[in-house]
Amino acid sequence: MEKRKIVFFDGVCHLCMGSVQFLLKHNNRESLSFSAIGSKTFLELIPESARISLPDSILYWKEGTLYLESDAILGITNELNFPWRLGVLFWVVPRTLRNLFYRFIAKHRYQWFGKAETCMVPTPELKQRFLD
Repeated sequence: MEKRKIVFFDGVCHLCMGSVQFLLKHNNRESLSFSAIGSKTFLELIPESARISLPDSILYWKEGTLYLESDAILGITNELNFPWRLGVLFWVVPRTLRNLFYRFIAKHRYQWFGKAETCMVPTPELKQRFLD
C-alpha cells in the first residue's frame, strides 16, 4: 500500500465525486486508485495525529507521501493523459496563491455543487480501482 498512488476524496461531495469520474476517464494508465476520506485504507495509512488538520476534500497519497490542497491536485494531474497533464505547469504559481484559490472552492463546494446522501458506489468495471 505504501507504494500506491491513491486519491482520497470526500465521498458525499458532488464536486469531489465528479472529479473522481473525470480522473477515471483521463487516467488511461490506471495508475491512480481511489478511496474515500475516512475509509479503512485512509485510517490505515494516515496517522491519527495528522488527520485532525487535513482538508476534507481531496488528498493525494503517492508512494508514502501525502499531498494536500493544490499540491494534491497538481500531483494528480501528472498522472493524467495529454492535454490534462499540462496542469503541472501551475507548479510555477506560488503555493500560497494556489492554496488560496483551492480553499475558496473547497469552502463553497457544497453550496455550489451540492452534497449526496450516500457515498459514490463504483460500477462493477471500475470497482478494482477503488480500495474500499
